Amino acid sequence: MTEDLTRPGDLTRLSLNQETIKQWSLPELAEGCVKAGVPGVGLWRAPVQEYGVEAAARLIRDAGLTVTSLCRGGFFTAIDPAGRAAALADNRAAIDEAATLGTDTLILVSGGLPPGSRDLFAARERIADALAELAPYAADRGVRLAIEPLHPMYASDRCVVSTLAQALDLAERFPAEQVGVVVDTYHLWWDDTVATQITRAGAGGRLASFQLADWITPLPEGVLLGRGQLGDGSVDFRWFRERVDATGFTGPIEVEIFNPALWARNGAEVLAEVVDRYRTLVL
Repeated sequence: MTEDLTRPGDLTRLSLNQETIKQWSLPELAEGCVKAGVPGVGLWRAPVQEYGVEAAARLIRDAGLTVTSLCRGGFFTAIDPAGRAAALADNRAAIDEAATLGTDTLILVSGGLPPGSRDLFAARERIADALAELAPYAADRGVRLAIEPLHPMYASDRCVVSTLAQALDLAERFPAEQVGVVVDTYHLWWDDTVATQITRAGAGGRLASFQLADWITPLPEGVLLGRGQLGDGSVDFRWFRERVDATGFTGPIEVEIFNPALWARNGAEVLAEVVDRYRTLVL
C-alpha cells in the first residue's frame, strides 16, 4: 500500500534552511534531513563554497534531497562604480552557483543605505538597475531572482526593501519567470497589508519562496540573530500558510532560523522539534 502524501502532517513541502542548524556540516545536514524525512534544504553560499559547489551539488543530489533556495545574492545599493561592478560580478557568481546546485531560486537581500546617504528611493532604483542587468543572465541559467523584503529595522544597513509591496513594485518591472519575491514570516508578520500583497504576488506568479521563523522579544543586541523557533513567539504560521496556499503556491516551505541557542543544541533534537512544530503549527 502506498503512502498518502496528502495526509495532514506530511513533510513533502518542508525544507530545512542550513542556518537553522548551523552546527551541522553539509554531510551532516544531508544525513539528518534524510533520517527525519525532510526532502528539501536551503543552502548558504559561504559553507557551500567552503565544501565545494560541485561537491555540494553531488552530495545533496546523491542523498535524494532538493535544494529549495540559495542565499544570498543582492547588496546592490552602492553608489560608486567600483562597488556596483563588484556587486554585479558577485551576483553573477551566485547565479552560477545556484544553477550548479540545481535550485531555481536565488534569494536576494537587496542592501542598505550607502555610507552618508539618506535616500531610500534612490537606493531602491539602484536595485532595479542591477536587476535589469542580472535577470536575463539568471533566466538563461534557469534561476529566478527572489527579492526578500526585510523588517524595517534592517533598512539602514541591510535591506531598503522593507515590505512585500515594495518588493513587488520592483519585481513587477520584470517578467515573472525572472524576478519573484520571498514571503518570510519573520519579516512580514507585523504588516497589516500582507494578506493583500500575498494575493497580489500569487496573482502575478511572483511567489518564489515561503520561509518561516518566529518573532521573539526582547531582541538581542545586533538583532540579526534573534529569530525564534516556530511557536516561541508572535507569528501565526497557519494564517500565513493558508494565505500563501490560497494563491495556488505549492512550493517548498522553508524553515530559516538564526538563533545561537539552537546552534548550541544537538542538531537532531532541533530538527525533530522543527518537524513537530511544523506539523502542529503550520499544517
